[in-house]
Amino acid sequence: MRVLIINTSERIGGAAIAASRLMESLKNNGIKAKMLVRDKQTDQISVVQLDRSWMNLVRFVWERTMIWKANHFKKDNLFAVSIANTGTNITSLPEFQQADVIHLHWINQGMLSLNDIKQISASGKPIVWTMHDMWPCTGICHHARECTNYQTECHNCPFLYNNGGKKDLSYKIFKKKEATYKNANITFVACSQWLHSLAEKSALLSRHRIIDIPNPININLFKPRDKKEAREKCNLPQNKKLLLFGSVKITDKRKGIDYLVDSCRILVEKYPEMKDSIGVVVFGNESSQLKELIPFPVYSLDFVNDEKAMVNIYNSVDLYVTPSLEENLPNTIMEAMACGVPCVGFNIGGIPEMIDHLHNGYVAEYKSAADFANGIHWTLTDSEYPSLSEEAARKVVTHYSEGIISKKYIDVYNNITGDNA
Repeated sequence: MRVLIINTSERIGGAAIAASRLMESLKNNGIKAKMLVRDKQTDQISVVQLDRSWMNLVRFVWERTMIWKANHFKKDNLFAVSIANTGTNITSLPEFQQADVIHLHWINQGMLSLNDIKQISASGKPIVWTMHDMWPCTGICHHARECTNYQTECHNCPFLYNNGGKKDLSYKIFKKKEATYKNANITFVACSQWLHSLAEKSALLSRHRIIDIPNPININLFKPRDKKEAREKCNLPQNKKLLLFGSVKITDKRKGIDYLVDSCRILVEKYPEMKDSIGVVVFGNESSQLKELIPFPVYSLDFVNDEKAMVNIYNSVDLYVTPSLEENLPNTIMEAMACGVPCVGFNIGGIPEMIDHLHNGYVAEYKSAADFANGIHWTLTDSEYPSLSEEAARKVVTHYSEGIISKKYIDVYNNITGDNA
């Protein structure tokens, strides 16, 4: 069986990493998988890049311009929504024509338009679409937050200036998606039970099959290693309890940096002795900015793309913290837990599916810096910390290992192609 995985980027962003890992796990389990991307970051021969062209930039800018215009030329939420009004028709590519299954992932920002998806559907090839956020089941937003319009019909979009209107851009794209999906053979896959429950409520997906399969991870690479050696490799101190926080862009408000800062200040106020015993490791763009905000020593690292380097970073710390305000199924939590690192995160999205409260980490009350601080303190001081560490690694091995996830996807492929051999 041949599967073509499609994602805007090969390695940048959580969806790209998940799609790349799925491709490798499928190849390791007998599937001839390739990946088609607009932006390629490695020399992997099974990853095919669309022809580099100035048109890629034009497509990206054109989509953002249309959103900007619909938003009365306000920059607010410019990247919180997508409209898929431009992209590339891939149906003439040999990789497409050879494939038995077309597997879409995150295809926004000029990779595929809704018309391109309609062309894929018209080819007769079955489509699997892994949802890494809510966009496939809403009009234009990637995370609907408190809005429930997508359950009936998008309009008066809260992401548009002055709530858009009854027939605003969200309404128009919702209707276009409705027409695109109408006769399409698409199986939608949610990466988390949380996203699955939201997708089931969407009027757009009411006639389609929706299942949930989490993202895979290579447990032969991401696994517990010697902490002392890991700290030596990362030039981190041996005499402190280390917290880890990371994001592509540290200052992105959606990643909850304000709550992490507040939590650290609360910890110092309640437990002054912690000031000298805790350090915070931060990786990501603009990470050095936290040195002036957090009352603990901050060890800042640049954004890390190399997975082997990330394994050392995870294994050098005692706790991974993710105060993110919008999440589906974070790769970072999965990676940290695979390395035996307990995690603290808010009760949002798929996070409570990953972190079993007080068993392999701590699930804090949403947007409560005080409870987040409690989670950090509890995890670092719990006498059963070794057990927390063991249970974190065990959860990943039993739920997210590549072999388990690839088998679930292969079952889906066989089901939709009628190949049950």
